[in-house]
Amino acid sequence: MFPYFDYDYTGAAFELFGPAHLAALLLIVLLNFVLLRLKGSTETARHNIRWGMAIILWINEIGWHTWHLYWGEWTLQTMLPLHLCSVLVWVGALGLVTKNYTVYEFMYFMGIGGALQALLTPDAGAYGFPHYKFFQTFISHGLIITSAIYMTLVEGFRPTWKSVWRVFLWMNLYMGIVFAINMALGSNYLFIAHKPETASILDMLPAWPWYILYIEAIGILTCLLLYMPFALRDWRSPQTQPAA
Repeated sequence: MFPYFDYDYTGAAFELFGPAHLAALLLIVLLNFVLLRLKGSTETARHNIRWGMAIILWINEIGWHTWHLYWGEWTLQTMLPLHLCSVLVWVGALGLVTKNYTVYEFMYFMGIGGALQALLTPDAGAYGFPHYKFFQTFISHGLIITSAIYMTLVEGFRPTWKSVWRVFLWMNLYMGIVFAINMALGSNYLFIAHKPETASILDMLPAWPWYILYIEAIGILTCLLLYMPFALRDWRSPQTQPAA
């Protein structure tokens, strides 16, 4: 059992789209279908599910920090909760239990857009199934996406056209703050100081700083694509379109 918690893991490395990766993705899809059955259920049942997902997200993230602390690998340069998915774990889980609409907007656009990329190309490195990091990665990012889908399809939340631009503007402000932190700490949160050391989708983009502009464009396109189902529904039934 304990070797699967080792920092210097000697087992099989993560295999992109290998059997374990595909199985994890399938389980996340199945989880979402199961939770959709809660639509129309009692508020008590939905309250318990929201709290359950939030608690799992928090415990999973605390475990991740504890694991790094145990192996002496926790540093200010790598472990502050400043990466997008880390922020969404803490804030998104809070949004689950409070049903805060502003938090929901970020959960929907940034949660689905950002965590989906992390699920498809996870930064698992040498930690393949059944290492602890394998499970931690898919639980964290899988529940970020699931939370956004749940709040939309079960709790009845939905983004608006204004949501797209609110999220975009706030994310740019946040990116500016993180850039200053990176300069002060020599860190690379949000991967805006340089490209990740491991292989990623950013390798397909130009060198720094130009790839940041591509990230901005990809971010806008992703938000527009995620908003498209609602835009089409509003176009077909304009009387149902929300004001904000």
